[in-house]
Amino acid sequence: MMITPLHRFRDIERKPEYLQPEKCVPPPSRASLGTMWFIRDGCGIACAVVTWMLVFYADFVVLLVMLVPSRDYVYSVINGTLFNTLAFLALASHFRAMLTDPGAVPKGNATKEFIESLQLKPGQVVYKCPKCCSIKPDRAHHCSVCKRCIRKMDHHCPWVNNCVGENNQKYFVLFTMYIALISLHALIMVGFHFLYCFEEDWTKCSSFSPPTTVILLILLCFEALLFLIFTSVMFGTQVHSICTDETGIERLKNQKPTWVKISGWEGMKLAFGGAFSLGWFNPFSNLSCESPGPAEAVPAAPASAIMTQEEIEQFLARDVAVQVSNE
Repeated sequence: MMITPLHRFRDIERKPEYLQPEKCVPPPSRASLGTMWFIRDGCGIACAVVTWMLVFYADFVVLLVMLVPSRDYVYSVINGTLFNTLAFLALASHFRAMLTDPGAVPKGNATKEFIESLQLKPGQVVYKCPKCCSIKPDRAHHCSVCKRCIRKMDHHCPWVNNCVGENNQKYFVLFTMYIALISLHALIMVGFHFLYCFEEDWTKCSSFSPPTTVILLILLCFEALLFLIFTSVMFGTQVHSICTDETGIERLKNQKPTWVKISGWEGMKLAFGGAFSLGWFNPFSNLSCESPGPAEAVPAAPASAIMTQEEIEQFLARDVAVQVSNE
């Protein structure tokens, strides 16, 4: 049995410090890990704060400029309740997408003990990420911002300060959907308000002066139009990725599938955690469909096919991948 290097390189940065197996330490136990996931990236944190501020600005204009001064009480109550409900769901979805582990591979698990536990079969390929010293499952990619390998990584989104992966894609889809809905709702209300103010006295259609009212409405209109286009496109691409079982990175690399595709409606059920229900639209519901871990994904092999201690040490010294074969 020998180890054959493959000429397939993924997310590799060829620097000597990444290729030293002695730097790989066993991952901490699950009991010692905290439940909070948060990326300490200055740009991402700033984008997340700006996102919340823009939603609060839209809520301020909708309530205090358009709805509170309105003489139609029923119109104000219905639209105010609808807009704030959608805004709350959008921010909750953003919160969950930002603070949910997107599917990070345990860091530093490229150890002799872990590789021995995999019991690799002949012909199987395993990938070692030299950046985070991890055994990479299929379809996992390394994120330079999160500094971790992420399962089914679609992309890193600075607006949610996190990667979009298999564990938080649902929340990201809900975030884009709810932002698109409140943007559309705000545009419709701005249009009706302009019509109302043109027919009535401008001093009676708002609590603010006419110039201030016009500026606030124009800014809201620009913000809503911009985010309606952006989030609608993102929502469409995410649903397409789920239905085709192909992440953005895989599509960008034109990567041929080596996995069994779960596409269409079955892919939607997997991403949203079960059969269609109101829980699909609830950012507080947890996902019940989980993918197996890297050790569970590899079935046991006969003793004759297991790598020897010497071959494991050779693998740990390599940079990318090895293929096990009987010769």
